[in-house]
Parts: sequence; structure tokens; C-alpha cells
Amino acid sequence: MNYPLLLVTSENHIATIIINRPDKLNALNMDVIAQLGACMQQLESDADIRAIILTGSGEKAFVAGADISEFAHFNVEQGRTLAAKGQKTLFDVVENLRTPVIAAVNGFALGGGLELAMSCHIRVASDNARMGLPEVSLGVIPGYGGTQRLPLLIGRGRANELITTAQMLKAQPACDAGLVNYVVPQEGLLNKCKEIALKIAANSPTAVGYALQAVNAGFDSSQNGFNEEVELFGKAFGTADFKEGTTAFLEKRKPNFKGE
Repeated sequence: MNYPLLLVTSENHIATIIINRPDKLNALNMDVIAQLGACMQQLESDADIRAIILTGSGEKAFVAGADISEFAHFNVEQGRTLAAKGQKTLFDVVENLRTPVIAAVNGFALGGGLELAMSCHIRVASDNARMGLPEVSLGVIPGYGGTQRLPLLIGRGRANELITTAQMLKAQPACDAGLVNYVVPQEGLLNKCKEIALKIAANSPTAVGYALQAVNAGFDSSQNGFNEEVELFGKAFGTADFKEGTTAFLEKRKPNFKGE
């Protein structure tokens, strides 16, 4: 993999991606978005990878936001294109991966950084994390899915308040609101994420992918989530992982899942 702005490693079926712009607090620019999107899709196609951990370099920030210098002078059409391209290239890609992505939120996750974390399937925050969508303080609104994903995670009223006040949430209140799954000491952040990833990796990658697909369908107004669940449940019966899982259960042994 050749992604100059990312550090990518893999071990025990788990890939770890580190956004490596510490001098910019890992701020998202067009290059980072393009590289992250391509990297995620490449990892998705790797049958050996069953979970992905995403974090930022250093101890100060997961992603401090978008790189404002890149779009400060954009016009209306350029702004519209920026948001649409970003969503298509990265944020929607992450959300719709069949390989679970765990965001390890260390330090600041603001604006596009929080939007990136929200597009991940699971979020774990360090106890020094600070999260928010400050876009209205700059005269703009969240453009990478923040106005849509935040209400789904914490409810409409809380999301309205967080967005319109541009305030930051500390880690524990964010966890209490449902924005993150866990809060851990910073030194234990990656270990907690790896613990979750190892549990995922022990299961059928095919079934895990189907499950994520079914969950996403329930939040897609163009789909009937219950019908999608029925279809994917049935589809699972035709997979090698189903045969292996049920056979292993009956034989009282651990399954050896291969995925599709």
C-alpha cells in the first residue's frame, strides 16, 4: 500500500490505519480523504482483514477537523462539490464497508473529524477526547454527513443543540449520550479497540458483513430494513461460513471461518 499520509499495519486479521499529519492535528484535506477512501476499499478487498482500527497520530487529535485553508475561498458550486465528493469518496464508503471500522478517538475530533468517527461502525474515546461540530461558528454547516448521522446516534434534540451551539463534548458526556461506545484512559485506547476487533475477527466475516448491511438498511429510507434482514438471513444459509459454523457447533469445536 502506498498512502503517504497514512500509516497502515496489519496483524491477527486486524488492520490499523493512522492518519499521519501530526503537524496539522491530522486535519482532513482532499489528499487525506482520497487516500483514506482508497485504503479502506483496498482493505475491504483483502480477505485476511476482518476489522479495521482508525486513529490519528500523536496524542492531541484524532482529526481536528477539515483543512480550512483548502476551501476558505470556495464559491457555492465548489462548496457543493466538496461536500458531495467527500461523502462519496470516504464517509459513505466507510459506513457501507462490510468490514467493521472502529474509530479510536484520541484527543480532538471536531468537524470533519467527528463526521469521520461517526461514519465508523464503533467508536472508542480516550478520556481526553473532545468532540463537536463547530461549523456554524465559521458560517457554514457540517457537510460530510454530520447533520444526518449525529441525530441518529444521540437524538434530534441533542444533535440540534450540539450543532447550533458549536460546543464541544467531553468524552464521558459523549459516551452517556451514545456518541461513543466506551471511554478509556488514553494509554489503553488502542488496546481496547484491539480487544473489540479480536472479538469481531473470531466470528464469520461473511455474517458480520451481512449484519452490517442489514443494520444500515434500517436507516436507509429507500429500503425496508426488515425485508433486507430476511433476505440476508436466507442468503447466509448458502455460505461456507454457515456450514462451518453449524458443523463446528454440533461437533463442539471452534469454527474455522474463511469468509466468502
